Amino acid sequence: MRKCEQKSKDNYDKIADNYESTFDGKFTVKFKEELLKLISIPSGGTVLDIACGNGRFLKQLSNQADLNGSHTISMFGVDISEKMIVNAKQLNPSMNFYVAGCDTLPFDDNTIDLITVCASFHHFPNIEKFAIETRRVIKSDGLIYIAEIYLPYIIRVLCNPFLKFSKAGDVKFYSPNEIVSLFENHGFIKDKVVIKGTMQIIVMRQNRLALQ
Repeated sequence: MRKCEQKSKDNYDKIADNYESTFDGKFTVKFKEELLKLISIPSGGTVLDIACGNGRFLKQLSNQADLNGSHTISMFGVDISEKMIVNAKQLNPSMNFYVAGCDTLPFDDNTIDLITVCASFHHFPNIEKFAIETRRVIKSDGLIYIAEIYLPYIIRVLCNPFLKFSKAGDVKFYSPNEIVSLFENHGFIKDKVVIKGTMQIIVMRQNRLALQ
């Protein structure tokens, strides 16, 4: 396991049982709220939340889908923290959760309709491998929603060199253009970019014709 991954695992194992009352738990609330406003899941869809934490977002998404009458949605979550996965299973007994890294997803090819990443992209150790994995598992025309911290250029330049000292396993803060370009290089097309204060939401659509 890479050093940054071990840091993330150790940190989130430590705070898993009290996550909602931690700084991280409170900080990610607005990211979840904004994602819920954007996401619409068709009946019969399959959703994967990567770095799902304690499963709270999937619970909220499931409740929203029920209100909209989409009762046959299948929901999955993966996280590097074993303790987070334990809590996610307790909160969502009807969903399936796995301990896994962001670039080793335990799913077959072309099986996921919609992927979400909520305030954790800056932890991912190898975003190229992550993009390759998402392209592998997502269905043609599937969507990936990345809600991530947004920082102006000069702040990113000042902050990123020091992230290697982060105890939480932070790796890098990215601009919207960097995230969009990453996925465009792996067969996705831009669907939407939303920036609100210190938050950005990047929505990319799979397009298997793009790399042919």
